[in-house]
Amino acid sequence: MPATGRIAGIITTAELRAAGWSDRQISAAVQRGNLHSLSRGIYADGAAARERLTWRGGDQLLAIAAAMAVAGPGVVVSHQSAAYLHSIDLLGASRPVDLTGRPERGWTIRAGVKLHAMTLPASRITTFLRLPVTTPARTIVDLARTVEFRAGVVAADSALRKRLTTKQELRAVLAECSRWPGITRARAVVEFADERAESPLESIGRVAFRDCGLPPPELQVWLGGISEPVGRVDFYWKQYRTIAETDGAAKYRNDPRRVPEQLRRDQLLRNDGYELVHITWQQITETPQAVAVAIRDAFRRGQRNWELARPAPSPQRAAVPRAHAS
Repeated sequence: MPATGRIAGIITTAELRAAGWSDRQISAAVQRGNLHSLSRGIYADGAAARERLTWRGGDQLLAIAAAMAVAGPGVVVSHQSAAYLHSIDLLGASRPVDLTGRPERGWTIRAGVKLHAMTLPASRITTFLRLPVTTPARTIVDLARTVEFRAGVVAADSALRKRLTTKQELRAVLAECSRWPGITRARAVVEFADERAESPLESIGRVAFRDCGLPPPELQVWLGGISEPVGRVDFYWKQYRTIAETDGAAKYRNDPRRVPEQLRRDQLLRNDGYELVHITWQQITETPQAVAVAIRDAFRRGQRNWELARPAPSPQRAAVPRAHAS
């Protein structure tokens, strides 16, 4: 096979023919596994493709690289596809490959590829495995403009937490795109984003709290405890002495030893007068109002218990009026 320098040796039918391959030879190589068909007219080296497919998200990487192999000049990986390359968390299943650029005459948009027709300044383009891709800051703003609010927050929180970008960089991109569709939502996402959110579940939890009218909690608060040190909690409402903890699907499945540890931790927090609410992915996505009700109930209990625990004020002696000099 001719060397192309692309991921997994990706090559097109036209390039194989130019190297002297016949259609019969191409078909035979596919049958033998020497070539791996990615889409119509696009192949990868068989061994390299099989290795990439063992990677988490390897099929998505090959799909992106295949789309770029036939993309026109000036086209860049963007939106969700760029987020995948930058390891930015996404909410929901991946869409078709996202590319951004100005299509040249004769450039055909293939199935499974979405082309966003716009130009990009060079300062908002970087590379990943030789693929041109939008910078993390531009990727976040593009996503925030085009996906629902909570999905934008998941991506923005992730990029900030991983230090791929900063609020200052995001605001600079917003200024460049000030008249683009969806920019108002993107501004709201950027201002709401918080690097302290440590998972997509925490990100969508914050959005649900806001949508349900709950006051914003403090994030990742260390509570020393009265009886003994406890640790860091996901969400904390100090006024109500209420804690919310997120329980991801794999939290206990991957490490069963965490179950008794979590139970002991919960008991220590309750012994010290805190109210505690646990939240799962299913609860926050399917019944957020029920979660809000549980947290408000905890607010009432926490505030009542705190008032009962406070020492009564010491009695004040009545003031004795001073005698006035005659």
